[in-house]
Amino acid sequence: MATKAVTTMLAGEARALLTRLSRIKPFALYEPMVPAAAISPVAQTAVEGYLDRGRRELRTQIHGYLEWLNGADGRAATPPEAQRLLTLLRLRFNAVLSQFDIFADALTQRSEHETGIWLSGLDAVAADALALPAYYQAPPVICYLDRGAGAAIRRARTRLPGGGENPVAIIRVPRERLVGSGIASSLVHEVGHQAAALLDLVNSLRVVLRERREQDRDAQTSLWTLWERWISEVVADFWSVARVGIASTLGLISVVSLPKAFVFRVNLDDPHPVPWIRVKLSCAIGQALYPHRQWGDLARLWELLYPMEGLDIQKKTLLVGLEAGIPEFVSLMVHHRPKSLRGRSLMEAMEVAQRQPGPLAAVFDRWRTAPAQMYRAPPSLVFAAIGQARANGNISPEKESNILAKLLTHWALRSTLDTSAICAAIPQTRALAT
Repeated sequence: MATKAVTTMLAGEARALLTRLSRIKPFALYEPMVPAAAISPVAQTAVEGYLDRGRRELRTQIHGYLEWLNGADGRAATPPEAQRLLTLLRLRFNAVLSQFDIFADALTQRSEHETGIWLSGLDAVAADALALPAYYQAPPVICYLDRGAGAAIRRARTRLPGGGENPVAIIRVPRERLVGSGIASSLVHEVGHQAAALLDLVNSLRVVLRERREQDRDAQTSLWTLWERWISEVVADFWSVARVGIASTLGLISVVSLPKAFVFRVNLDDPHPVPWIRVKLSCAIGQALYPHRQWGDLARLWELLYPMEGLDIQKKTLLVGLEAGIPEFVSLMVHHRPKSLRGRSLMEAMEVAQRQPGPLAAVFDRWRTAPAQMYRAPPSLVFAAIGQARANGNISPEKESNILAKLLTHWALRSTLDTSAICAAIPQTRALAT
C-alpha cells in the first residue's frame, strides 16, 4: 500500500511533468523567421496539429494518473506499481520531446539569414518534384540542412519515435550543396523515396525482379538478387533523373566521388548499389528516358576517373557482370506498369518529353533573352534546364549559383504571396456566399 510520503513524491513528479509540458509551445509562437522563410500553411497545420494532439493526450494521461494516485485504487496500490505507472508517463513525455525536436531541427534554420528563405524555396522544388496529382495526394514537404555529402528523408505516413504517424515528409539536404544544381540531385532522390512509397513501387518491382530471377538458372541469378536488394535506392535515382535530367547524374557523381576503395566497395548489406555501378545505372536511366550521346560520354568520363585496373578478379568479374546486365534491368524498370499507375509505365507517368536534352538547351537559351519566363517555370524544370546548361558548358558554376540563389528566393516569396492571396480571398468568398 502506498504511503503518504510515496503519494506526495510521485504526485509532485507528475505535476512537475505537467509544468514542463506546458513550456512546450507551438512553433508559431517562438520560431523567429521572415514570412518568406516559413513552411507552407499546410505543413505548419499538420505539424502543429500532430504535436498538439500528443501534448493533450499526455496531459490527459498525467491528470488521470494524479486522480488514480489520490483515489482508492492508488492508495491501495504498492509503491512499485505506482512508480511503474509514473515511469511510463515519463517515457511518454520524452517521446513527445523527441518528436518535437525532430521538427525543431528542421524549423530552427528558417531563422538563418538567406538560408531560411532558400530552404523555403527548396520546399517548393520538392513539392513540384513530388507532384503526380493523377495518382496520389502528395504530403507537405519540409527541407533542412545538415553536414555531410548525402541527403536523407523521414517519409510522411511513417511511424515516429514514440508512436504516431509522421504528418509531413522531412528531407535533410547537404549544406555543402548550397547553392548549385547539384542540390536538386540529392533533394529529388529523397523525394523519389516518398513517391515510391506512395505508389508502392518497390514492392511491385521486387515481384517482377524475383520472377526474372527465377527464369535464370545460371550465374545471372545472383545478379538479379542484387538488383532486387538495391531496388529502393535505384527507384529513387530514377525519379531524380526523370525530374531533373543530367543534373541528377552530375550531382550523384559529386556525392560518390570518394577514394577508389570506397567507389568500388561491394557491401551486400548496403541498400545502395556499388557507387561505381550506381553512376553507370544513372547514365543508363538517362539514356532510356532521354536518348542522347551525352550519357555515354558521361559514363566514359566516369570510367576515366575510376578505371577498373588494379581490382581483384572476383570484384572485377562481379562489376563487369552487373554492368552487362544494366540495359535489361533499366528497361524492365522504366517500362514497369504497377497497379498504382493504372496501366501506365513509369516512363509514361513521368511525362519526360520536356526534359529531353535538346528542348532543355533550347528553353535555357530562351530564358537568357527572356529571364522572366524562367521565374514562371516549374522549379524542377528550371533545375533540369540549368543542369543541362552546366553539362553543355553554357553556364559557369558562379553564374549557376547566383541564378539559383535568386530563384530559390523567388519561389519562397511566391509561395508566401500566393498563400496570402488565398487567405485574403476566403473572407470575400464567404461574404459572396452569404
